[in-house]
Amino acid sequence: MVTLATAPYFNLKTRKKNGTFVDTPVWFVPASQNNSYHVFANIHSGKVKRIKNFAAVQIAICDVRGRLLGEWQPGHAELVCESEEIYAAFKAKYRLVVRLFNFFSRLFGKHKERQMIRVELLAPEPKQITAVSK
Repeated sequence: MVTLATAPYFNLKTRKKNGTFVDTPVWFVPASQNNSYHVFANIHSGKVKRIKNFAAVQIAICDVRGRLLGEWQPGHAELVCESEEIYAAFKAKYRLVVRLFNFFSRLFGKHKERQMIRVELLAPEPKQITAVSK
C-alpha cells in the first residue's frame, strides 16, 4: 500500500480562474510542519500562477503519469522561499534524478526560476454524530 510517506509523487490539483481544475503530478518532500509538504516548481509554471489566485488545493497520491493511487485530500498552498534544507530533502529522496535535474537546470540557466510551494493538508471535517432518541 502506497502512503504519502512512501509515495514518490502526488497529484496537485489547482484551480483556474474559469473554475476548472488542473491536476499535475509533482515531486514532494515532507516539510517540518506536521501534515505539510514542499513541492518543487518553476516560477513561471501554471500551478504557481494558479496558487497565487487560489490557495485551496487538493492532493492525491499518484504515479509518474498522474494516475491516482489514493483519494483526494483538501489542502492549502502557499509560495515559500527556497532553502538548502528543502533542497537537501529533495536530494535525499530523489537522489540521482534531482542531481541530474540540478545539473541541467544550471547548464541552461533555469536554476534561478525555481519556486517552492508548501502544501498543508487540512484535517477532514468531523462527521456529524446524531443522537438517536428512544
